[in-house]
Amino acid sequence: MLDLQYLSIVMEVERLGSVTAAAERLNVTQLALSHMVRKFEERHGVKLWTKNGRGLRFTHAGEYLLALAERVLPQMEHAERTLVDFALGRQRALRVGMECHPCQKWLARLTPHYLAAWPDVDFDVRTAFRFDGVAALLLGFEIDLLITPDPIDVPDVVFFPVIDYELVLVLPEAHPLATREYALPNDLLDEELITVPVSKERLDVYTRFLVPAHCKPKFHRTAEQTDLMLQLVAAGRGVAVLPDWLVEEGEGLPVRAIRLGEPGISKCINVGVRNGEEEIAYIAGFLDLARELGATSSRHA
Repeated sequence: MLDLQYLSIVMEVERLGSVTAAAERLNVTQLALSHMVRKFEERHGVKLWTKNGRGLRFTHAGEYLLALAERVLPQMEHAERTLVDFALGRQRALRVGMECHPCQKWLARLTPHYLAAWPDVDFDVRTAFRFDGVAALLLGFEIDLLITPDPIDVPDVVFFPVIDYELVLVLPEAHPLATREYALPNDLLDEELITVPVSKERLDVYTRFLVPAHCKPKFHRTAEQTDLMLQLVAAGRGVAVLPDWLVEEGEGLPVRAIRLGEPGISKCINVGVRNGEEEIAYIAGFLDLARELGATSSRHA
């Protein structure tokens, strides 16, 4: 059976770039680590890496072992943390990863209900994985739930839709387009468009509205906070694209929302979990609350 220590070795050699640094990181001598690698190579009849100038270059066998290490070691670390929690008599922490900025507002509405319903579950939100969520969920095990408007079809992750919404164009009340029911792509040619800080390839206003019509706004700027986006629009500093339910929360501001194109741009917030873990009680509890909140939001929309 393959010993996990060899996976740790290739992982550290790749991460640190040398056998000497990897040996120091693993608290063994360079001679001992080299001997372990040589014994492994002799046993399996392969070479893990070759010298490439002052550095190392992984062989096909080494690349395979490295890919295995990147999948297996995070899962083993995750399992160890879970067993420690069991031994201490506490439930595992629920770590939620965000893959969209407006989703944070939605999660903020759900969080107090979840904390009240599951007082023994540690709850944490990892915003560092906003735009690499599936890897954090499936490969690194850094998170247990992924909230995203853009689920992807992968074998080991199941996504649950929790709230439907529509992306809308937000305008100052006095804007000439504010009297229209919907905007066309060429209506934005002379506008300053405010969006969340995501690459254009991941913005639906570009991929589903502007690019197919070969249009682009005169200026494009980003803002981290959706509240700030609404305030900028109200002050006449530009137009923004936001979920319709977020615009409703900005009631009182002199803004109006219209559709992007006659059919509009429909979206859905989804919660992704590792396949099979949706039946874990405190994860199932989160999903139930998310669906309940989504149903309430839909009725009020």
